[in-house]
Amino acid sequence: MKLISIVTESRDGVTAEIAALLGENDINIESLDAEEANGTDVVTLSVDHYNRALQVLRDAGWNAVSEDAMLVRVRDEPGALARVAKRLLEADITVRSIRIVQRGGDWGVIAVSADPIEDARALVKDNLLTE
Repeated sequence: MKLISIVTESRDGVTAEIAALLGENDINIESLDAEEANGTDVVTLSVDHYNRALQVLRDAGWNAVSEDAMLVRVRDEPGALARVAKRLLEADITVRSIRIVQRGGDWGVIAVSADPIEDARALVKDNLLTE
């Protein structure tokens, strides 16, 4: 799974502008996380046409960067996310980001970006949803 992150000065309408730009270019947003911290907006998203989205965003002047992530199936229960994070820590794998992508029933899905990603994939291979 590829994620796109955009870091920009905080202002009203950033998410609306990004969503409109992608929609105008027939790119469907599959997940989106937007946060503001200390005057900076960070928008992270996944889309159905990754390469095109990255180019469209950059052509429009957005500082869009890519990130490799893996999708991991976890039990939807307290401590499940902590167990995955702890396994990565104990294996000396640097976690760049963890996002809850889906919850429902007994299971959830998290997107994990880590370095080195190949070691992280091998560590959680039994619960990996994507290669």
